[in-house]
Amino acid sequence: MHVVFKSSHPQASGLRQLCERRARFVMRRLGWLVPTAEVHLSGVDAPRGGRDRRCQVVLKTAGAGSVVVSSVAHDWRTALDQALARGARYLLRASRRACDARFARPRLIGLQR
Repeated sequence: MHVVFKSSHPQASGLRQLCERRARFVMRRLGWLVPTAEVHLSGVDAPRGGRDRRCQVVLKTAGAGSVVVSSVAHDWRTALDQALARGARYLLRASRRACDARFARPRLIGLQR
């Protein structure tokens, strides 16, 4: 899996290796489905004066398009872990739904006697 790291915040540039390792670890079972993952880190100023960190993860799947997940937390590690977990759960559910639909028995609608 190829991980692309993007950040506009100067403090976040030191987290490149961490983001790549965490993305590969979380997506290790779904690597066949996700060839590319993009991680965007940015700082968000909250309206009440708090400083929050935002992580946006774009998972580009092999044939189903892209999945975009974002998370906001007080630090980048938490935001990254939340976004990756949410994306992995979504892809896992979608792949299970596709597998179940493939093996489901077709229903005969309109053939009631």
